[in-house]
Amino acid sequence: MSTTIMTTPKQPSKIEPKRGDVVLVPFPNSDLKTAKLRPAIIIQANDLATGLPQVVLAMISSNLSRVGHPSRVSIKTDTAEGRNSGLLFDSVVMCDNMATVSISVIHRVIGSFAEMTEIDDALRHTLGL
Repeated sequence: MSTTIMTTPKQPSKIEPKRGDVVLVPFPNSDLKTAKLRPAIIIQANDLATGLPQVVLAMISSNLSRVGHPSRVSIKTDTAEGRNSGLLFDSVVMCDNMATVSISVIHRVIGSFAEMTEIDDALRHTLGL
């Protein structure tokens, strides 16, 4: 069991998130009262222009028992994509676990995905598109 709390960085965020960026963020738990600092990938379109300083993310987990569902994408750190992601461990992008968070709570960008085809397919499955 981990103890988690919602926190914000001490300084205003100067991060300009882009689709495919892997960020460290306090990702909210489903109870919306607690969060865990973890990597997540920005899945919203660039220049969405909603006027709101927020971003839509998908959680990334190192729990590989979650691999194998069509809404999830396995990331291996020994591949070029895995190295560019900035992830320290083989992981799974959980496109069935999304959240919208304020840009100000993003701690930093750790990497990025240049290719989003598999993630887009997983998002389509999750959303029934």
